[in-house]
Amino acid sequence: MAAHLSYGRVNLNVLREAVRRELREFLDKCAGSKAIVWDEYLTGPFGLIAQYSLLKEHEVEKMFTLKGSRLPAADVKNIIFFVRPRLELMDIIAENVLSEDRRGPTRDFHILFVPRRSLLCEQRLKDLGVLGSFIHRDEYSLDLIPFDGDLLSMESEGAFKECYLESDQTSLYHAAKGLMTLQALYGTIPQIFGKGECARQVANMMIRMKREFTGGQNSIFPVFDNLLLLDRNVDLLTPLATQLTYEGLIDEIYGIQNSYVKLPPEKFAPKKQGDGGKELPTEAKKLQLNSAEELYAEIRDKNFNAVGSVLSKKAKVISAAFEERHNAKTVGEIKQFVSQLPHMQAARGSLANHTSIAELIKDVTTSEDFFDKLTAEQEFMSGVDTDKVNSYIEDCIAQKHPLIKVLRLVCLQSVCNSGLKQKVLDYYKREILQTYGYEHILTLYNLEKVGLLKPQTGGRNNYPTIRKTLRLWMDDVNEQNPTDISYVYSGYAPLSVRLAQLLSRPGWRSIEEVLRILPGPHFEERQPLPTGLQKKRQPGENRVTLIFFLGGVTFAEIAALRFLSQLEDGGTEYVIATTKLMNGASWIESLMEKPF
Repeated sequence: MAAHLSYGRVNLNVLREAVRRELREFLDKCAGSKAIVWDEYLTGPFGLIAQYSLLKEHEVEKMFTLKGSRLPAADVKNIIFFVRPRLELMDIIAENVLSEDRRGPTRDFHILFVPRRSLLCEQRLKDLGVLGSFIHRDEYSLDLIPFDGDLLSMESEGAFKECYLESDQTSLYHAAKGLMTLQALYGTIPQIFGKGECARQVANMMIRMKREFTGGQNSIFPVFDNLLLLDRNVDLLTPLATQLTYEGLIDEIYGIQNSYVKLPPEKFAPKKQGDGGKELPTEAKKLQLNSAEELYAEIRDKNFNAVGSVLSKKAKVISAAFEERHNAKTVGEIKQFVSQLPHMQAARGSLANHTSIAELIKDVTTSEDFFDKLTAEQEFMSGVDTDKVNSYIEDCIAQKHPLIKVLRLVCLQSVCNSGLKQKVLDYYKREILQTYGYEHILTLYNLEKVGLLKPQTGGRNNYPTIRKTLRLWMDDVNEQNPTDISYVYSGYAPLSVRLAQLLSRPGWRSIEEVLRILPGPHFEERQPLPTGLQKKRQPGENRVTLIFFLGGVTFAEIAALRFLSQLEDGGTEYVIATTKLMNGASWIESLMEKPF
């Protein structure tokens, strides 16, 4: 059991166990000793559901990364390839299999496609002459992976690009399958709300899958009251802004991958007396970040400006707890102190780590450039000078700041102005291509196609109407003790989360005008429940809403939803699902065309 997955209203350990059981069943099909050859991208997501110990129990003796030419030597009966259904990976697998055949004693080969088998991939293996070498060709439907007690992700890195640039609905199908799995485990979700073209498609797929399902009626009492499907392109603004929560900033600066972050090691070196600090570690410090760590659960969703005071209070509490040892006089008291020692030492280690991380972040957030960038962003989001060339962006291009940073700012200005005036857009494009290279013309085309960087049509800027109606900009934000979700960006309330908040209370009828301006249809579907499964809520019991972001979600949006879940009179608790956990940089990067 992973304790951090079961703290909320919805016990996500149930999903984790179901996924683990499916994995064990597949491994047991391949009798005898095993070596797993991993598609490297899958090792992170798999690590969240199955540690090496589970694989070892099922006779997995060796693990290799999928690479060209020959496999490393391994004295095992079975070789299993765990791969995504990608054609380029099939070529590498064929190379591995053919070189093994030449090596001597035959082994049993198996292939596990994650999350779906692919006819195209199997055809490629057939064309390369190795399809017949595989005894088991199976799929492992790892659609939604539990990251925390209220958070699930498909970790589908190309989902936004596939949906909005390539009109490929594969990831939407996987999202619908993942939602069907959730309903099989947690009961039918009575009401589905949605906004956006992709949301409509996922809801249609779910309804069709339910109709085609031939099994008996779902007799599980529903855990979720509502499902809200939200397209990422309904709110293109939020991921472009710099997140200002503790977890959001860790992700912005260092990047969090599958709950882990790699940090510069210098800050974490133990300070030894008399060594002059010469031997600094060179290996990056890798830390896991989730609510299993008490202190992290407390500070991750706070605005960074509120983190320092929490850490200093914690330091006082911990040092006072250690001082207690001087007061322990009797054997019973000493015994009690010793029994608490492991927890106290873990708390002290946790505090030291987060103090170091906070110092690293502070070095960035107190820099002049960070302040200038934030000022430019906040001016755009509050509607100041969005229709003319911005001097800070000009300076960034002139000083050749990282291209992703420049694109993110230009896209933010474009979104906050419902598109840029043609001459402003042309100026930015010309400056970017002349400074960073003409190979980026395809990237600019991609950004335009998905609506991030585009000319204003009809000369009308709808953003001020959206901003005012949804109260997206708040001038007086209390970062220490917030009263509104806008604290996560120190003034800007994420549009996506505001939509969820208004749906919960008073309902979307109050914002019909804005919903018509935002892209895609909005809709509501009811899924009838068998008699006896209708929910009767107790007085004061909150509704549970599953909110699914199609195209990615940021840690700041997650923090804002957690804030709403914790409100005394909020009335709704949220569980968050997404195609990918992302930030503005990783999002823009996913849309960039790699130069040949």
